[in-house]
Amino acid sequence: MGSAPQYHHDGGRRRAGRWRRAALAALVTGAVVFPLSAAVRPQTPAPAPASLAPLRASTLDRVYAANRANAAEAARMAAAHHDRDRAATDRRLASPERHVLRFDGRGPGLVTEVLGDLARADRIAVLVPGSDTSLDTYGRFRATAVALHRQLTGQAPAGTRTAVVAWLGYETPGTVSTTVTTTGRAEQAAPRLRALVADLRAVAGPGPRIALLCHSYGSVVCGRSAAGLAVDDIALVGSPGTGADSAAGLRTRARVWAARGADDWVEHVPHVSADLFGTTAGFGTDPVSAAFGARVFAAGDVGHSEYFSPGSTSLTNLARIVLGETEAVTHD
Repeated sequence: MGSAPQYHHDGGRRRAGRWRRAALAALVTGAVVFPLSAAVRPQTPAPAPASLAPLRASTLDRVYAANRANAAEAARMAAAHHDRDRAATDRRLASPERHVLRFDGRGPGLVTEVLGDLARADRIAVLVPGSDTSLDTYGRFRATAVALHRQLTGQAPAGTRTAVVAWLGYETPGTVSTTVTTTGRAEQAAPRLRALVADLRAVAGPGPRIALLCHSYGSVVCGRSAAGLAVDDIALVGSPGTGADSAAGLRTRARVWAARGADDWVEHVPHVSADLFGTTAGFGTDPVSAAFGARVFAAGDVGHSEYFSPGSTSLTNLARIVLGETEAVTHD
């Protein structure tokens, strides 16, 4: 249930993907009963996160600078540890043109990055990723944010200012693990997502519209965070469920949207929820079903990692949701 976007459509890959979908779904579901573990990544040293001023429009530049300096130090430590890939990722985050709200280079890593002028934005989109997203795969997640930001820039009415927040603010589960089939990581992430929205309001004020765009396991995070959250729209794409039985069960004033691509294997994940060995496995009602009650929109024939592909129906509709152009959103 990962979030890395792919920007090409290959007929052979899609055909192969169709027969893989059921197998992948079975593997994810089976991870509850027959847990598999990926190889443990050696820990690369990194400094503790920078000490930051409270987020306000007036402190934003100082926060960005502090996080760039912290990423630069993390890059030096990773290089000394002979972790070239991590060092390269950290160096890119330390570049002067990057706007990083939060950074923690320790372990799998946490990053919150802004594209656009957050303090002056009229429309803000927050991307919430799914499984297997970390500093080691951050480039692919950021590409999702870049694609959305470009779409918003081109699609927004004249004078409308937009910003995109790529929020890798929690330790995502591994696709092949027990954690991906339970709400545990989402429950840990929810207070952090709530804190992010509070920070965005502190910087941008109460006026801008905020939309959460939640992919795959990220929709479980959004489901656990939604109650009372000061956002206007919540869009669930490639979702295995939210942990709630219905959109009303999310207890949010936001409009709740859902979409699934025709080539997304997550369709075959059973939509069940059960107590198993002291935890809750599965995520309940299918968000694109009539029983859930979300506003279902068209995603086209995209696969699980392609909802933000340039030119896709899904990206166009997601941008319309962010921009508040609800009447223009197309449906299947």
